[in-house]
This record gives sequence, structure tokens and C-alpha cells, in this order.
Amino acid sequence: MSDHDIDPTSPRMAPKPEVTKIDGRELKPSTLMMGYGYDPVLSEGSLKPPIFLTSTFAFPSAADGKRHFEGITGKRPGGADGLVYSRFNAPNQEILEDRLSVWDGAEDALSFSSGMTAICVLMLAYASQNDVIVHSGPLYAASEGFVAKVLAKFGVTYVDFPAGATREEIDAVIEKAQAQADEQGGKVCMVYLESPGNPTNALVDIEAVRASVDAAQLDCPIAIDNTFLGPLWQRPLDQGADIVVYSLTKYVGGHSDLVAGSIAGPKKWMEPVRMLRNTMGGICDPNTAWMLMRSLETVELRMNRAGENAAKVCEFLAQHPKVEGLGYLGMIKDARQQDIYDRHCKGAGSTFSLLLKGGEAECFRFLDALKIAKLAVSLGGTETLASHPASMTHLSVAEGRRAELGISDNLVRISIGIEDPDDLIADFTQALETV
Repeated sequence: MSDHDIDPTSPRMAPKPEVTKIDGRELKPSTLMMGYGYDPVLSEGSLKPPIFLTSTFAFPSAADGKRHFEGITGKRPGGADGLVYSRFNAPNQEILEDRLSVWDGAEDALSFSSGMTAICVLMLAYASQNDVIVHSGPLYAASEGFVAKVLAKFGVTYVDFPAGATREEIDAVIEKAQAQADEQGGKVCMVYLESPGNPTNALVDIEAVRASVDAAQLDCPIAIDNTFLGPLWQRPLDQGADIVVYSLTKYVGGHSDLVAGSIAGPKKWMEPVRMLRNTMGGICDPNTAWMLMRSLETVELRMNRAGENAAKVCEFLAQHPKVEGLGYLGMIKDARQQDIYDRHCKGAGSTFSLLLKGGEAECFRFLDALKIAKLAVSLGGTETLASHPASMTHLSVAEGRRAELGISDNLVRISIGIEDPDDLIADFTQALETV
């Protein structure tokens, strides 16, 4: 919601222009996180936004109420002019969404109660009966399952391609999807990417996907799950994606104490999702939004420290005799993947896959022996986490499909935190002795 659309009585936004430049210098996102979208004057001088625990908001007049609902219901373009009802919008959520937009250079953003809520509402907003979704692989298991099992109930099918596919290979997949859509009486409704892919860290060539979609003259969004590298190490909108998707639970939240999700992009692509969110609910709650604003103030510091730690830990692991390989973006061996990384990424991240010599039994012994790193799913927190995707996060994926995607029984996913790196290396050393 832009400044000129805001009700001046709203406590969430200052009526004065936002300070985004000083002497012509564009302020960095890390600076804007300290106050963007909020004026203390409108909340009794409180330096930080209060948590607004209310379900509804009083209108200045009946005419204002009518105008707001015209926006909410779509009778008038542009959405509500002010605060209406907490299923639609609320101060904490709107401040959060403004700040999320800053990181990706997006026109608009929407917050959700979880990353999967964001993904499901996004797909439902664009998929109609008999449509086709094109997606990369691997995807997070719940994302892939929603397409293959839930949307399939409504005649929605999919065509997928491996991360790292070339322009020619993507062209062929798009062509196949168009033929499939024609046969079903639908359309290609979305291209959905995950890059890096979970849990292999395989990268998708976003620029090649953009070129392929444009050449095919598809009128559908390219959406990408940027959870592994965003918002610091990759800005997919710069490479041609239309919508960027996050599990805010991970690096943005960063403390393993909340669950939330978001999407960001041009208003053109956000509005259909906003309208469906207004109907279904699923907006992030005010307390979680407040905690995410707290986290956004330190996200750059946390991600940089975790990235530095991961580089040191992976340098050690790469030399260990019991390690078969690493899926770490700072040590790419494939020329195609390195080319994508060089064009798309600003950093290697701190989540990677560790391939041990052996299988499930060896991975379990390693995981059970860890003393500092915690055996838990999720990633991007201040603490180091380790898990076994084949038997945990991706257990619902068929065994053959897991093998096809490179999710093997000897793969451990590790998310490095902000502990002392030498302590982490000592922990991995003693745990590997048990393998």
C-alpha cells in the first residue's frame, strides 16, 4: 500500500514522505529496517511499533467504510484505503510488508501465517481447473505434494524440469506444458521455481526461465521460493522472476521462535493473491509480524555471520575422509551450476547438504552424536541445525522420486548458525568419529 493510499488517521504510516535518500544516496535496506513505514508520533512517541491486538478498526465516517470495502471486495481497484479488519490488513502486518518489499526491490508484499500458507494461497489464486503448473525440481516436499496431490483433485497437472536445465531444455518443457494444457482445456497458469532447491542446493537459471516464458508468450507469473538465500544473497526479481516467496520462519525470522511466510512482487501479480487471502484468511498475526520486524533489523548481521561460519565449516568437512561430498554453493564443481551462481547469487549461504560415506545408519549415528548442533528440521536460525531429509522433511516423497532428485539416504542437511566456528568444527569432528 503506497503512502498516498494511507488513511492519515492510521497509526501504521506517517503522513509525511518516507526518508529513503540522503543527498541523493539511496539508503540501504539495513538502514531502512530501523523505521521504514512507521512514525512514532502516531503511536504516542513509541520508538518501536506497538503490537496492535485488535480484530477491527473504527472508520472516520460511513463513507470511509464504504470506500474501504469497495477496495477490499474489488469493486474499486487498489485495495482498501485504510485499516478495515484484521483478516485483511492491520498496522503490524502492513509495516512488515513494507519492509519486506524493500529487501527485494518489490512494489508490494503480503504476509502469511506460514510459508506453506503463502505458497498454497499463491497457487490457488492462479490455478483454475485443468490448468498446468510448470515447476523446477527438487521442491520442498510439501510444495511438491500440494501440486501433485491437492491441486490434482481439481484437474491441475504439472510438468517439471531439473534445476540447472538449459534454455533449450526449459523451452521443451514449456512446449510440453502448453500442449498438455491445450489437451486438458486449460492454460499454463504458473511457472514455480525453488532455487536453491531443498535440500540439494541445486540452482535454477532464472534468466533462462524468463527468456523461455517470454518467447512462448505465456501470460502467467514466474514465482520462486527464495528461502535458502533470501533476502541477502539472492534477489530473483532482478533476474526476471515476478514473485518471490519466503518461509519467513527461516532466515528472516532467524531465531527459531516463529512461523510465517510472505510473497512479494508487482501489484499486478499481488492483487489476485491479496483478494484470495482476504477471503481465506491466513494473514500473519500481529505478534508474529512484530517479532519479524525485530528480526529484520539484524537479518544482515546474522546472515553474514552464518555465511562466514559455513565457509569455515565446509572447508573442514571437504577434507574429511568420511565425507563423500558437499552440496555447498561456495564449492560448486559443476560448470553449469557455477555459471548460474555467478550470475544470480551474492553469497553462498549457510545451508548445505553433507554427503557421508554410507547410508541412513551412518547419518543417524552422526546426527545422534552431535552436541552443539541440534537435531531438528528447519534452517536459518541463530543455532546450527542438522536433519536427514530422506527420512524426515522429504519422507512423503516417493523413493524413486527422491533418487531422481538426488535426495539420497546418505544426505544430511545442515544449517549453520552464528556460534563460534571452531566450536562447530570440534562438534562435527567428534560426531564424524562415530560414523
